[in-house]
Amino acid sequence: MPVVLKAPTTKSTVRSSRPEVIDTVAEVIADVRANGDDAVRRYSAKFDAWDRDSYRLGPQEIRSIVESVPSSVLDDLRFVQHQVQNFAQAQRDSVHDFEIETLPGVFLGQRNIPVTAAGAYVPGGRYPLTASAHMTIVTAKVAGVERVAATTPPNEGAPPPISVAAMHLAGAEEIYVLGGVQAVAALALGTETITPVNMLAGPGNAYVAEAKRQLFGEVGIDLFAGPTEVLIVADETADPFTIAVDLLSQAEHGPDSPAVLITTSHEVGRRTIEHIDALLPGLPTGKVAGAAWRDHGEVLVVENQDEAFALADTYASEHVQIFTAEPRQALTGMRDYGALFLGQDTCVPYGDKVIGTNHVLPTMGAARYTGGLWVGKYLKTVTYQEIRDKRSSALLGEICGRASRLENFEGHARSGDLRAARHGEAVLPWTDHDVRLGEAER
Repeated sequence: MPVVLKAPTTKSTVRSSRPEVIDTVAEVIADVRANGDDAVRRYSAKFDAWDRDSYRLGPQEIRSIVESVPSSVLDDLRFVQHQVQNFAQAQRDSVHDFEIETLPGVFLGQRNIPVTAAGAYVPGGRYPLTASAHMTIVTAKVAGVERVAATTPPNEGAPPPISVAAMHLAGAEEIYVLGGVQAVAALALGTETITPVNMLAGPGNAYVAEAKRQLFGEVGIDLFAGPTEVLIVADETADPFTIAVDLLSQAEHGPDSPAVLITTSHEVGRRTIEHIDALLPGLPTGKVAGAAWRDHGEVLVVENQDEAFALADTYASEHVQIFTAEPRQALTGMRDYGALFLGQDTCVPYGDKVIGTNHVLPTMGAARYTGGLWVGKYLKTVTYQEIRDKRSSALLGEICGRASRLENFEGHARSGDLRAARHGEAVLPWTDHDVRLGEAER
């Protein structure tokens, strides 16, 4: 059993939205479904105090907004998007179409087809997450998505320049200044002025996350999102000050963000807690980060690295940092995580902002069964089949008939019987039709 140096006051076990969130989101979605643009306009005015003739930005307006952004900022956006594009392209190159011949003349194949249209939600509010534009839009374009419609909430009654610039540089064909459930619903369902998309991606607040959950099925989504999580595995070689800084870097996302340290060193654990207590008063986001650390922070001491990896896997954390003497051992020692950050020179904010891997990652234990957003999320892996050898069709027909009757699917069986009789020696007791008629009759 681990030694607990700090326990959370609240355990993050809730995996569903609050009832009031569910009800509010359902009401907005139903209204947008029924009333289209009128409903979108009412909710935009109600929730964001924002209204204009068209929520979509025109080419000249986009150009003017982008030109208002300092060139150094644009250079940084281009740099980061290039990193994301490089990694996403490597992912796309690893996904191959193929065709194999499994029996004489029996050809089975697989194709990876991009979705036709995707919606990208770029959050605003407390933190305008411009990096989400890179992760959702650039990745979609590398996948081959023809149309990306991106949306972001207004900021103080105007389009947020840096977010708009990021969406434009990332390659979005349409840019809307629209936030919240009304934005997600409009993209998913379509309105008089917004053509619906096939998939939604991007993080958001509890209402946006719940909207994606309720709309899933009508459209695809990237992930069910929860609070940001970080877990650090450290041994006696780790620097407690670095651990403290990195835990707080993620705790500032929100008061419900878990920040966990699992260490083989009692001293590292103790000193990390001391550094966090010292750093919080001077952190501009200390109120939020402090609440997250108080309610969801943990420090656990275990006997050895194997025990640390095993315990870390039970959390299936979104972000896992490995501060050990041999960090790459985690690649084979761990299985359940959203993303690994190996070594003390690699931090989660690199993944969030600049390094090129995708920061849309599974939370709340979902890493037990899925990875994060990647090129493949925008691809439909579909199959096809063709039989060119009549003898193989006859063979499969005989087996299909027997297999189908085991399940009482007589219609299926007869479809197989037909091929077995037409191209083989089988007899059809259920018809007197000559199945060996000419091609025209067939």
